[in-house]
Amino acid sequence: MNSYPARFWHRNPDGRIQCDLCPRECKLKEGQRGLCFVRQHVCDQLILTTYNRSSGFCIDPVEKKPLNHFLPGTPILSFGTAGCNLTCKFCQNWDISRSKEFERLTEKASPRKIAAAASLHQCDSVALTYNEPVIFLEYGKDVADACHELGLQVVAVTNGYIHKKAREAFFSFLDAANVDLKAFTESFYKTLTGGDLKTVLDTLSYIRKKTDIWLEITTLVIPGENDSDKEIEQMVNWILNELGPETPLHFSAFHPDYKMTEKQTTSLSSLIRVRDIAREKGMYHVYTGNVAYTPGDTTFCHNCNKPLIERKWYEISKYQLTESGCCKYCGTPLAGRFGRKAGDWGATRKPIRL
Repeated sequence: MNSYPARFWHRNPDGRIQCDLCPRECKLKEGQRGLCFVRQHVCDQLILTTYNRSSGFCIDPVEKKPLNHFLPGTPILSFGTAGCNLTCKFCQNWDISRSKEFERLTEKASPRKIAAAASLHQCDSVALTYNEPVIFLEYGKDVADACHELGLQVVAVTNGYIHKKAREAFFSFLDAANVDLKAFTESFYKTLTGGDLKTVLDTLSYIRKKTDIWLEITTLVIPGENDSDKEIEQMVNWILNELGPETPLHFSAFHPDYKMTEKQTTSLSSLIRVRDIAREKGMYHVYTGNVAYTPGDTTFCHNCNKPLIERKWYEISKYQLTESGCCKYCGTPLAGRFGRKAGDWGATRKPIRL
């Protein structure tokens, strides 16, 4: 077992250890694991059982996270562990997120080894992804520290379901985050994810108002569950008021998986509909994912509406930004983190061994 002392817990009067990392506040007897499966009560302390272990490593385009306004076109080294603190019935990575770590963790990798591999393969950043990075906070922080020493950026793809006690610690070592806003009703979160909406909204507000992290949001559009005009309008109104119109919003297509195999795949017309709603309400940058739709891949200037970063899937065909990240046509700054020029990694997916 690759155990490591965990943070954010306390001992209750009845002898059980309470994990304070996420709102579940799992109360564990000796030997018990939390719902995430990777945090365990051992010898009167809480440990992380997946430190230095991964379910695999892959170099992706950063747009696949998805992050369209963070170092566009550049390669990012992606890795995850196992487990999750939500129980989404529609999980698209359920074989990793719902697995026991001994079933999936085939790769051994220290934080320094991960950072060195990313540098060797000329990646600009490293992503904590595939499963929920909140639950391996200690490992993620050490990876981030090693990456920052080499000048690499660190990204998290997260569900945002984290206890307020741990929020500052988790987001302190990140440069960018894509947060899943899975729906905009408490009933959806309770029934289909086992979590709650308020916690995620609090996390999003915290990132925007208390950190310098670059933030993008993804919603997996599930037919008949979270795709009504009314719900999309309510979600967009909240984002506009709390986070600002420049926050990139990604609507991704659902495909039947895990415990929701009876559902239809999200149609392109449905994604275009919700994208149009968000744009008409005032969002500047709204994207479509998991479908072939060039307008939904392209970044437009919100002032003159000219295409600034044209993409087909993850391939950049046009890049009309100045070195300072402004529109070449009208000079309006584009919100995001940009290099002096676009990367040319393209759509390549490259699994690697460390």
